[in-house]
Amino acid sequence: MQVKEIEQKGLYHKLEVQVPADTIAKQRETRLKEVGKTVRLPGFRPGKAPLNILEKRYGKAVMGEVLEAVVNESSAKALEDKKLKPAMQPKIEVKEFDDGKDLTYSMELDVMPDIKVMDLKGLKLEKPIAKVSDKEIDESLEKIAANNKSSKKVESDRKSKEGDIIVITFKGRTKDDDVEHDGMQAQDVPLKLGSGQFIPGFEDQLKGSKAGDKAEVNVTFPEDYGAAELAGREAIFDVEVVEIREETDAQIDDDFAKQLGIDNVEALRTAVKEQMEKEYEGLSRMKTKRQLLDILDENHQFDVPQMMLDQEYDLILKQIEQERQMDPNADSKEVSDEEKEELKMIAERRVRLGLVMSEVGNDAKITINDQELQRAVINEAQKYPGQEKEVFDFYAKNRQALESLKAPLFEEKVTDHIFGLAEVTDKEVSLEELSAQDEDDAPAASKAKKKPAKKKKAAATKKSAKKKAS
Repeated sequence: MQVKEIEQKGLYHKLEVQVPADTIAKQRETRLKEVGKTVRLPGFRPGKAPLNILEKRYGKAVMGEVLEAVVNESSAKALEDKKLKPAMQPKIEVKEFDDGKDLTYSMELDVMPDIKVMDLKGLKLEKPIAKVSDKEIDESLEKIAANNKSSKKVESDRKSKEGDIIVITFKGRTKDDDVEHDGMQAQDVPLKLGSGQFIPGFEDQLKGSKAGDKAEVNVTFPEDYGAAELAGREAIFDVEVVEIREETDAQIDDDFAKQLGIDNVEALRTAVKEQMEKEYEGLSRMKTKRQLLDILDENHQFDVPQMMLDQEYDLILKQIEQERQMDPNADSKEVSDEEKEELKMIAERRVRLGLVMSEVGNDAKITINDQELQRAVINEAQKYPGQEKEVFDFYAKNRQALESLKAPLFEEKVTDHIFGLAEVTDKEVSLEELSAQDEDDAPAASKAKKKPAKKKKAAATKKSAKKKAS
């Protein structure tokens, strides 16, 4: 085997590898003999078929396997001989090959840079800490109560208005054929007027009704309605208003706590406080980690492998483009040249920090065990209630996806390792300071510039009255 260095610039190397024809022929013969041990050919006992017969029958079929094996083995040997450590999988291109002739291919790669990690012992970090105050607990409880309002029956003989909850019983049918379809009837269904819960036009025809009123409601199902047999069709609903209710503010007491599955109001306050402390701790860690990454970025300057940089840049750019395409209020769908330059800076920072963290983790012999990986899969599954089995199956069948969960786990363990070496001093701050995400929270190179999006209007959810009447 002959290996020539065609080009070398910085971390980039281009090699030309030539594998002699007889090496390929020997591997081909070896592979054919292996095939001959298992196949059955007429007139020959297993393993006794002549090589020339095997060659005619299976020669072309095994050549692809042989070439792949030859390239893998020879490229690994070439890198070992040249003492090159690839940053990513080398790019290989066959230049010349024909049956009975030498194989010549080129191999392009970026090698890992020489990384000298700064002394991490005694590294000074400041951890912002915010304490949960009684006022903040009260405000959180008020928000919970606002999202869990109760209601009471309207005793007076007044008409319903927007914001009221009317309890209705209805039965519907399609107008063109007078057929009652499944789901077009229900009893004692609460409907908040103005919520957009039912299909367009349904609620409007019931505003101003009184308890005991009966009404005929005429509507048209949307063209994109979930039930295909009803999409775009006109329908008539016979509706009876059973009662009218009005929302009332929930009282934060023991009864309210029990509605939420908690024993009493004190236990509720404790649960809220613990949850807030957990969130505050997450913010504290994020801020402290940001300090750490900035220090590592400032103290490690080296060329990063171009292939890794290109891959990270393409990933970031694609993500930004997808977000803008999905955002109807984005000022621009296109990423400007100026923004692309900044994305390249972000990509370079990420790659450099990733290499430094990897070096630290490898030196500390940090690994991810199966139990930690399994917990990560469980956490992913919990993000999709009702689809847990599908998530588990996905990761069980997709090794690459499973491996992708290791990177953030590894990074967090390396971060903890560095925190253990550093001198971390707590600094009490306000919640506003802890949760602030302004220009001072991160260097420009760590952010993707994006035109500020206008506030999105909350899209009214068009659900059916028990799936059909709405």
